[in-house]
Amino acid sequence: MAPAVTPGRAKAVAAALLLAAAAVAHAAQKPVDGIVTKVTSGDTLWVTPTGAPPVEVKLTGIEAPAVCQPWGPEARGALQEMVLQQHVELRPGGRDRAGRVVGTVLVGGVDVGRRMVEEGHAWSARLKWDRGPFVKQERMAHSLGRGLHGTPGALRPSDWRRLNGACP
Repeated sequence: MAPAVTPGRAKAVAAALLLAAAAVAHAAQKPVDGIVTKVTSGDTLWVTPTGAPPVEVKLTGIEAPAVCQPWGPEARGALQEMVLQQHVELRPGGRDRAGRVVGTVLVGGVDVGRRMVEEGHAWSARLKWDRGPFVKQERMAHSLGRGLHGTPGALRPSDWRRLNGACP
């Protein structure tokens, strides 16, 4: 006799199917080589693949301050110094709600998002209880007072928006 299908069990099965579909979709996406042609914030840039239109990319695993909040311009400047007009490898991992590609960008084999966190220009992205992929790098940057961690009252973008609203 099959177990009863409860709402909780149905949700768990649906979640497992969605995770499996996301894993298959992620594995199917191949790395793309291109040049960074624009940096719009400390975690968003534009990659132009050879012979293709530019693609807006949100760096996976990090949260940088919005440009309108303290340390936002410095974070954008740091990312510009690292990647602008550089040849990069983009490893796409999907899309966010805004339609941007979410992915890892490598310059000379170095993960740009990880480096942004190491240098104190961004936080490791968090989802509920998960402290993110770069929590060790964030803790080190915080303990050394690097970048935004040396700024009193630095706030994550979600906290900033809750207190001040979205950037104009």
